Amino acid sequence: MPPITLHFLQASRSIRIAWLLSELNLDYDVNFADRLPNMKSPEDFKTVTGNPLGKAPALRDGGVTVYESPPMIHAAEATFMLHALAITYFPWNIPSSVSPNIRQQTEAGLSINVQKDLDWLETELSLSTGPWLCGSELTAADIMMQFSIDFIMKTELGTGGRSWPKIEKWLRDCGECGSYRRAMEKTGYELTFKLPEVK
Repeated sequence: MPPITLHFLQASRSIRIAWLLSELNLDYDVNFADRLPNMKSPEDFKTVTGNPLGKAPALRDGGVTVYESPPMIHAAEATFMLHALAITYFPWNIPSSVSPNIRQQTEAGLSINVQKDLDWLETELSLSTGPWLCGSELTAADIMMQFSIDFIMKTELGTGGRSWPKIEKWLRDCGECGSYRRAMEKTGYELTFKLPEVK
């Protein structure tokens, strides 16, 4: 059986997978990467792991590589919403003494992650064999991801005025899904609000 390799980034969620592999008594190699001084991942981490987002952990077992994101459940919160919420909370908590120029530069810097995330999702949808994330059938991946993406797109958090046609179509498909509409009607759910602007 081919060895398991864990692509491990220091000070990250990678420890969970290492702990799990150890608990299961599975032998594995570690491809360790340290954080850069600014806590970013090394530039070559995307190439090394094969993960388009360059995120950790990544686990290779023979010819199969598993990332944080394919199940979508963790990606919805730990990637998409994490990056979007950084922009949400920033204008609420920045001191009024900070200049507008610094505020705008900071939001632009935070927006880069959101746009990269959406670029990746756009690619995943283009590779799908059907209208949904995993093909022709609606799955938990779509249900788990929809809120995060809908939240980002409707509030325009970090989108920079760009558009992602496949994401926008997928969101429309989600909105037209019978079970989604029934859930909205039963709960009275809506996502219509405006976040404060960075001034």
